[in-house]
Amino acid sequence: MLNNFIKIYHEYPKAFWIYNIIVFIDRFGGFMLYPFFALYLTDKFKIGMSTVGILFAVFSVSGFIGSALGGALTDRMGRKSVIIFSLVLSSLSALGMGFAPTLGIFIAVSAIVGTLSSIGGPAHEAVVADLLPENKRAEGYGIIRVVFNLAVIIAPAVAGLLIAKSYLLIFIVDAIISLISAAIVFFFLPETKPAAHPDAKPETMSQTFAGYGKVFKDIPFVAFIIISVMTALIYVNFNTTLGVFLRDMHNVPAIGYGYLISMNAIIVVIFQFWVARKLEKYKPMLMVALGTAFYGIGFAMYGFTSTYAMFALAMIIITIGEMIVSPFQQSLVASFPPEEMRGRYMAVSSLSWGAAFAIGPYFAGLLLDGAAPNWLWYACGILGVVTVIGYIVLDKIHHSPAPLAMEPAATD
Repeated sequence: MLNNFIKIYHEYPKAFWIYNIIVFIDRFGGFMLYPFFALYLTDKFKIGMSTVGILFAVFSVSGFIGSALGGALTDRMGRKSVIIFSLVLSSLSALGMGFAPTLGIFIAVSAIVGTLSSIGGPAHEAVVADLLPENKRAEGYGIIRVVFNLAVIIAPAVAGLLIAKSYLLIFIVDAIISLISAAIVFFFLPETKPAAHPDAKPETMSQTFAGYGKVFKDIPFVAFIIISVMTALIYVNFNTTLGVFLRDMHNVPAIGYGYLISMNAIIVVIFQFWVARKLEKYKPMLMVALGTAFYGIGFAMYGFTSTYAMFALAMIIITIGEMIVSPFQQSLVASFPPEEMRGRYMAVSSLSWGAAFAIGPYFAGLLLDGAAPNWLWYACGILGVVTVIGYIVLDKIHHSPAPLAMEPAATD
């Protein structure tokens, strides 16, 4: 096993492993905050969940702005400086949220946080695309997801210990962690932006932002993003409505939902890399279709089952889908843009999740509050079928990349 780990380590550049350290530290801080965010808001400001939902919408909308800015800056200034800028300002923003004395100030800070935390997103995605050749990206994104989920497993437990003393501590620790991440990027992560062609004329800032027009004229890419929004609309129920449904309809306590989340993260940590490596010989677009099919089946099961054992089985099916969709979807996004536009393409790709989080919980809430809450899960199954068909059709029309395990064939 040790020899296998050493072999895998040498398959990737040193900068890739440095980046994974950054991911773990930064996500550790983020996941100390995220699971307890609603609890903090309702406790400190005495507000209801509908108001919390509005705050999540503020994050999503401001996130669109941040991603657009970050994508353009990533292509113009480089990856490293944008990531550092985002981490430092996110640190200050965490302190702003922790010390906000009133709900109004908190909302204002939230809008800033939503923007700042999203600026670095396209740069993060571009770093991986820069560092890894196309045939290694699915595996690489799989490794990143393992590191990500290790943080998911550990961080909430640490946050629970801090919250026992004070909610403010998790904001302070998150701010410190962001600064530590920024320092590691500054000292150890090389700039990965590809060198411009010697004959290329430098873009003005207006030309850089105008480049988004070229992104939206890339019809296959836009079609892929639209279908990806439908995939995300299914998956967002994992972190938004599922816990409420299980509590209200089946009397599953919060800790029972927490066990399902922990099981999901543990399975990803153990099996993600193995799944990505085993499936890399297949066409990535079809793998995303396969993973989405697992999403549809898993989420639909919650509308037909009523025992905790079946809820756990449904979560296992969803997790299998997650381990297939995530690395292959990210590698597909990285396959569309030319090198000089990776940041802007990555920014637009983030719209799939941003749009899903902006509208998904609202419409899911309408179904949950209606006379037949189970229809939320039936709708997930139906949307899964439509989405799978969409990926298959796009694969035939667009001729998506060859299996990632194969080196691209030479062209005449």
